[in-house]
Amino acid sequence: MSLKNLLRAVLGNYLFKRALRAFGIIVAASTITFFIIRLMPSNPIEIFINQMMSAYGMSYEDAKAMALALFTIDLDKPLHEQYFEYVTNIIRGNLGTSISISPGTPVMNVVTAFLPWTLFSVSISLFSSFLLGITLGMIAAYRRGGIFDRVVSTVAAVTSAIPGYLLGILIVVFIGVRFGLINYMRGAYSAGLTPGFNLPFIVDVFLHLAAPFTTYVLSTWGGWMLSMKANTVAVLGEDYVTVARAKGLPEGRIRTQYVGRNAMLPLFTSLAISLGFIFGGSTLIENVFVYRGVGRLLWSSINARDYTVMQAVFLIITISVVVSNFLADLIYSLIDPRVRVGG
Repeated sequence: MSLKNLLRAVLGNYLFKRALRAFGIIVAASTITFFIIRLMPSNPIEIFINQMMSAYGMSYEDAKAMALALFTIDLDKPLHEQYFEYVTNIIRGNLGTSISISPGTPVMNVVTAFLPWTLFSVSISLFSSFLLGITLGMIAAYRRGGIFDRVVSTVAAVTSAIPGYLLGILIVVFIGVRFGLINYMRGAYSAGLTPGFNLPFIVDVFLHLAAPFTTYVLSTWGGWMLSMKANTVAVLGEDYVTVARAKGLPEGRIRTQYVGRNAMLPLFTSLAISLGFIFGGSTLIENVFVYRGVGRLLWSSINARDYTVMQAVFLIITISVVVSNFLADLIYSLIDPRVRVGG
């Protein structure tokens, strides 16, 4: 067998095993999610009945009859039959219809109404946080022990320790309320504004994005910065960096091609996982700012016990995280052939 065919066989076997493992993880995660959701106290029908009784003074029988007429789910079926129906629908590409959030509406229609806003807000925030973190981390590593290093490292440690939703609340109180900007901290765009590809709408969208964007970046950049600093310091001590300097290579080339590139590689796995979680949004931050995202949809579905919406959101998150990790493994296998051999 030629070397080319041997490498092709090894790589093919590696990808096949990784793909099979990814499929197994998705099946296992979706199965566990299905059963855990149904272990939650109460169910959508009971919650709807209690809401009708408390809000409109309806009798239990009338409220139950209305619930059974509105909802399409039959919770009296044995659990294994419900699971078999769930799996069958997924195979057919059908995620079901919303139970209580938007009764009768296909779940994919509900999710796709929120998903673009999450992809827009979280992706911009994630990449901005990542770029800010690795840039400051590398600068701090080169100036370790100095004032810049001490100040930036301290701020990074403090902001990383504060939960994102708490930072969001502080921004609402000390900026939104005090400066009268609270209207730009609720929703994805102003009420009464017609969505469209025009300058007023685009400007309004970015104004509403400012608060959740700031919250997300403040709560995550510190982790990237501290990791990048530690990796850069470790790489600076490697022999090949010393040899490169001894050869008289320009410092800019050493920083980018020898130090920066190798220091960033370990962060790719974390970035891949974070990219997968983009599809799940940031539940607590989106709720603080009432932002129209998948995270807020998930929170609403949990409160309403909308099983089908919860299942769909968790399935999308699982698939996106597994696929992003699979792509990260693929990139690593191309960079370092030893990964394929060891995998």
